[in-house]
Amino acid sequence: MPNHVEPLENLIDQFARFPGVGRKGATRMAYEVMAMSNEQAMELAKAIEHAKTGLHRCRLCQDYTEGELCKICLSNKRDRSCICVVESPRDIQSIERTHEYNGLYHVLHGLISPMDGIGADQLCVKELLARLNSDVVKEVIMATSPTVEGEATAMYLAKLIKPLGIKTTRLAYGLPVGSSLEYADETTIYRAMQGRGEL
Repeated sequence: MPNHVEPLENLIDQFARFPGVGRKGATRMAYEVMAMSNEQAMELAKAIEHAKTGLHRCRLCQDYTEGELCKICLSNKRDRSCICVVESPRDIQSIERTHEYNGLYHVLHGLISPMDGIGADQLCVKELLARLNSDVVKEVIMATSPTVEGEATAMYLAKLIKPLGIKTTRLAYGLPVGSSLEYADETTIYRAMQGRGEL
């Protein structure tokens, strides 16, 4: 885009690095920043810097936290016999919004993906296994995405956990509320049948 000066081009390039943000979206975001007051723009820059320098991974669950342990791992009200394994810290927020789960979490920070050169050694697998050495944990819930990578990761972890005698479960996947059966693919219908419950 010949109209853009270099600092603006650079800002667009930075926003375009976000997953799911295309060139158009990145351009809109860059112009939004340029429309901000200097104070607002500096607040945004400070918030990014503070998050990057002030947060690190929780020693136990690998979620982001300011202290050594996150609030969930520190809480005495959580069920320590159950660990829910998720791909990213964003997934914890999604599950917490339901107010249906009261156990602990473990963040893998990715999924096994040979196509992308990501193996189990690049995920937080050894940290998970270290947590399972005590007799406290009775169940591990695999809450990875219902994708090829998510399924492969869940199966890989289940094989590692099974010899420890800990129950390993997988989130049920099926038909979304409000959808029509005729538009669902075979895999979704199969998963819905497998995960059916009694009324």
